[in-house]
Amino acid sequence: MNYPFDPAEKSNTAGTSTAGDVCLVNGQLVLADQIILGSVTLQNGMITDITEGDHIPDGAINCEGDFVTPGLIELHTDNLERHLEPRPEVDWPHLPALIAHDAELASVGITTVFDALRAGSIHSGKGRYIDYARAVADELLSAQANGLFKVSHFLHLRAEICSETLLEELARFAPDDRVGIVSLMDHTPGQRQFRDLNALRTYVAKKRGMSEDDFADHVSNLKRLQAQYGLAHEAGAVAEAKRLGAVLASHDDTTVDHVATSGRNGVGFAEFPTTFEAAQACRDHGIAAMMGAPNLIRGGSHSGNVAAIDLAKADLLDIISSDYVPAALLMAAFQLADLWNDLPRAFATVTSNPAKAAGLTDRGVLKSGLRGDVLRVRNTHGVATLKGVWCKGNRIG
Repeated sequence: MNYPFDPAEKSNTAGTSTAGDVCLVNGQLVLADQIILGSVTLQNGMITDITEGDHIPDGAINCEGDFVTPGLIELHTDNLERHLEPRPEVDWPHLPALIAHDAELASVGITTVFDALRAGSIHSGKGRYIDYARAVADELLSAQANGLFKVSHFLHLRAEICSETLLEELARFAPDDRVGIVSLMDHTPGQRQFRDLNALRTYVAKKRGMSEDDFADHVSNLKRLQAQYGLAHEAGAVAEAKRLGAVLASHDDTTVDHVATSGRNGVGFAEFPTTFEAAQACRDHGIAAMMGAPNLIRGGSHSGNVAAIDLAKADLLDIISSDYVPAALLMAAFQLADLWNDLPRAFATVTSNPAKAAGLTDRGVLKSGLRGDVLRVRNTHGVATLKGVWCKGNRIG
């Protein structure tokens, strides 16, 4: 994929180290298929050299045997929305929210993020959603262009099939808006993520404070919207993803038929398949399966869907997303490393595999010629602790 503005992408250097070249030595380098003791050199924002051995030259950063890994790549996070609306109906000032979100990601080792924004609003009935994606995207792109961020940001448009204005909202975006992902979201009650209406009731009651009557009206309205707009919105979102040059993702595939439809639509990866059967069908169709780190760490889905750990054990897990807990991404990589007894394979789920799924060819691996997005990680008593974060060669943590 060709993402505009990358050559001129600026990073926030306030309070960070930008003093020329960086050489990280005496580290356990987590490469694509092995771990070696060696050094990584960063120059002009790029990885320029990887050398095996424990030589420690003057001026180098002695990693003292800590792991040195690629920066983490996040394809789907709700974290920005949490900063924009810290409590229901509380609209926080957007620029401070964006900067706080960016700083949080940097603090947990995420150096590339695809920020999820809902496209598709509901203005009638209960459970209203306002149109905000274009306005927030404008502020995000401006902040990125003006060097206010520490990490690299792209847009992920969550195309809500059950909405009234999806196609109008998608039409406001252009190919130069850094839209890297468009995902097909069908949250019609009684299927996919919310097959269990009790799980949906718990979710919306806590988030929106709905009464039983409000909830019944909300369910009825969503079903009406799906019947009225579902097919047109799905076809339109697929076409818009192509127009924007974005990777298409499916969301909450549950059945073999869902996955077959995803395959026909040209889906590149599947977000959070809800059943073992759907995950297996993704593998059969050559569609990468992504699961949430909170699901993996907690040992199960909060919605009662398939457990990520079970897919990992069955070799049906390709990508991990932090979903709603940014710090969970690094934790999940080490948990998978323990399960698989293979740290490079585990880190691929949060680095090279998401990079490949999103069409990013300039990052995700410790390799000469790629971006200088690098982490220094110490594993102390089973807890991963970041000792340094570099994004495009600048130290940001």
